[in-house]
Formats: sequence, structure tokens, C-alpha cells
Amino acid sequence: MSVSSTVNSAVRKIPAWPLYILGLIPAAWGFYLGATNQLGTDPVKTFEIFLGLWAIRFLLLTLAVTPLRDLAGVNLIKYRRALGLLVFWYVLFHFLVWLILDQQLMMAQAIEDITKRPFIMLGMAALILLIPLALTSFNFAIRKLRKNWNKLHKLIYVISILAAIHLFMATKVLDTEQYVYLALFIVLLGYRIAREPILQAKRAA
Repeated sequence: MSVSSTVNSAVRKIPAWPLYILGLIPAAWGFYLGATNQLGTDPVKTFEIFLGLWAIRFLLLTLAVTPLRDLAGVNLIKYRRALGLLVFWYVLFHFLVWLILDQQLMMAQAIEDITKRPFIMLGMAALILLIPLALTSFNFAIRKLRKNWNKLHKLIYVISILAAIHLFMATKVLDTEQYVYLALFIVLLGYRIAREPILQAKRAA
């Protein structure tokens, strides 16, 4: 039995719902570290970045589902909805920490911060675009929207571009991990553009 067959056999036995619980463990852990004064000298900023990076990780995993199925025969499609919703929740948490803890709900100060740091606007745009995807991630919406559902959910690629630029602009000095994330964004978004020729070449081989 091939590796992909073994993985797919295991996937069929594992439901998607535990992923929601497992996926929120990092957020709970980060909150615990903050509540127990273990996030360093700037706990708000550290927690904010922590949540943002987890949003990036789940977004990259979401983007990887299709290439893994196409190229490796590993079918993780049943987990894509959970991964997408985790992206939404972590981006929302990231935004709320910035608005409530960093900006203290001072809207004038928040607007000034946005004008000084345009990458925040890109992050907010990504969050706004994620809202309709989260609201239509359920079977009822899929049935109602039909073909329009697929068109709407292609916004994930726009969101990914915004997220990649936000990550690049928000960090004064990129570390190795963040360079890896940016490289993965380029590869996964590039695959989406070149998907049809790649699949045609694979079928012809």
C-alpha cells in the first residue's frame, strides 16, 4: 500500500470536528502565557504576533490541501472547512487583541495607527474578506449559493496575497520562519496559477 493510500485510509476514520478543538489550543495556551506574565516585556504585542502567525500557519495549511491531493494523492479535503474557519478565528483574535488591548478601543488612535502603518489596513481587508467565507462555510450556504459558492471562496487567494504582504510589511526584520512562510505563499499561490498546465502534464505523463 502506498503512503498516500495509507494516509487516505487513516483520514477516512478521523472526523473533522477534533480539529476545531486542537486548532484552538495554541490560542488558549497563548492566553494562559499572557495571564501568567510569561510573554516578556511587551505581552500585548507578543500575543498579537503569536495569534497572527498561527493564522498564517492555518492559512498555508488550507492552501496546501489542493496541491497535496493533486500531486501526492493525499485527500485532506474533509479538513479544509475546519482549517478555513480556524484562519478566520485567529485573524479575528489577532485583530481584537490589537483593537482592545493595544489600542484600548480608542478609535481615533486606531485610525491614526492605520494611516501610519498601511499593513494594518491590509490585515483588516483580509479579515473583512474572510467574514463572508466564514458565514458561507456551512452546507446550507453551499446548497443555496451553488456555483456562486466556488466563485466566492476563491477570495481565499486574494486573502492570502494580503496576508503575505501584511506579514512582510509588519516585520522589521524577518526571521527564518517568516521567510519560509513567504516562500510557501509564493509556491502555493504559484501552483494555483499553474495548476491546469501541471495537471495536464501529469495526465500526459
